[in-house]
Amino acid sequence: MNAGFCKRTMLLAAVLFCVLPTATPLLAVPLVDDPNGFEGIPWGTSLAEMEQFVRAEDAGRLEIYEQTKQAPALGTIPIDSIRFTTFGKKFGRVTVRYSGSETHERTLTYLQSKYGPLDRTPGQITVGPVKVYVWHGFHTEVALRFETGTDRGIIFFESLTLPEKLSDGTSATVF
Repeated sequence: MNAGFCKRTMLLAAVLFCVLPTATPLLAVPLVDDPNGFEGIPWGTSLAEMEQFVRAEDAGRLEIYEQTKQAPALGTIPIDSIRFTTFGKKFGRVTVRYSGSETHERTLTYLQSKYGPLDRTPGQITVGPVKVYVWHGFHTEVALRFETGTDRGIIFFESLTLPEKLSDGTSATVF
C-alpha cells in the first residue's frame, strides 16, 4: 500500500472520530399541538397571493419569500432573518436564522412554550459545540440547530405532508 494513502486514511479516520461526536442530536419530541403550518398560515398556501410577502428568490419550482412590512422576529424575539419557501407554489418551509447565546436561550424557551418541553432525561442532551433539537408532529416538524462556537442558530419549520418538498435539493444544515 502507498504510504501517502495510509497517512490520509488515518488522518481522515482521526478527523471523523473527533468531529462526529461533536454534534449532539436530541431525539425528536412530539409536538404538543401540531399547527399544520406556521403562525396561522397553513402548509400548502400560495404566498404569492398574500400582500404581506414579497418574492426574494425564484428558482422555478422553488420560491423564497420574505415579509414586506415588519422586522424579522420569531414571536417577540428579534432574529437575523426569516424566509418562507414554497415548493411548486405551495408553502412548505420556514427558515429562521439568528445569532447570539441570549437569543438562543430565548428562542429555545419560546419553542418549548409553543411546541412542548424537550426531553431532559440524562443522556438525551450533552454538552458539545453543535446542539440539535427537534419537535415532530403529524403535519409539521421543527428542527433547531445551534453552533456554540459561532453563536449561530438556524430553525426549520417544515411541512411533513407536502411530497414536493422532499426533493428540493437544499440542505437542512446550511447557514
